Amino acid sequence: MNEKIEMLEKSGLNWKVNSEPLQTVSGILIPGRVALVREDTQKILGIHTENYVPYQNDELLELLHQIGGKTGLSLHTGGSFKGGDKVWFQLKSNDLTLGNDTIKGYISGFNSFDGKTALAFGNSSMTVSCMNSFWRGYREVATRLRHSANMKPRIEEILSRIDILMKEEKDMFTEITRMSETRMTPEVRELITRKLFDISVEERLDSPELSTRKANQIWRFNYDLGIETQQKGDNLWGLFSGVTRYTTHSMKRGDNSESKMFGRTGNLERTLYKELVEMV
Repeated sequence: MNEKIEMLEKSGLNWKVNSEPLQTVSGILIPGRVALVREDTQKILGIHTENYVPYQNDELLELLHQIGGKTGLSLHTGGSFKGGDKVWFQLKSNDLTLGNDTIKGYISGFNSFDGKTALAFGNSSMTVSCMNSFWRGYREVATRLRHSANMKPRIEEILSRIDILMKEEKDMFTEITRMSETRMTPEVRELITRKLFDISVEERLDSPELSTRKANQIWRFNYDLGIETQQKGDNLWGLFSGVTRYTTHSMKRGDNSESKMFGRTGNLERTLYKELVEMV
């Protein structure tokens, strides 16, 4: 089994997507529209115009394989959400060592069949000691040819995007180091807590008028924050690690990765990260 087939199998992405015509229950064809159907499970992943051509998982993997060959980054892992609506593969990039801890960096390539995400790339990090994840965001590939019959992602354009992401990763590691050297004050801790749970300045964090659910959320965040600051110190990196520990492990039952990549949780994390970086 070669490396690419092994990666497709390991990530659960060794399947194709077919375009099938749409019709009513009575058999009337719906003109100009097709359904994208996952070949192995028959799950409908999206409804699109008849000009939409799916970019297959093995094509995305081959693209990242080529990028890896040109940049020296190695294929790491992959996965999907909601049965294949969105898929991704990762390349391993650089690491940052802080004391006894390591922050691992990755470059990810995303694709979707639900029409909500175009071909895109982004960087992320994982803190080894606590397995906290942080997705810095992603950049769509700027081409009007995407998901059409002529779609051939321009390797030169994508490589330029990877260069940008590698520089941003280097900048992020510098920011994390500076955060680790900046003391966390009670005022900053309260500010981040209020923004994380959308609590106005008029409300006391320990107010009996807070809902039981919100009070429990704050308690759990403080518990996670205590673990992180004990490991990383009473600094802004420990504070942000408390945030990502909470969003990764405590915010909801089950996996919160999709929201951290594409949804509200990720947007909130990036907002809080930016505010903390501006303090150093």
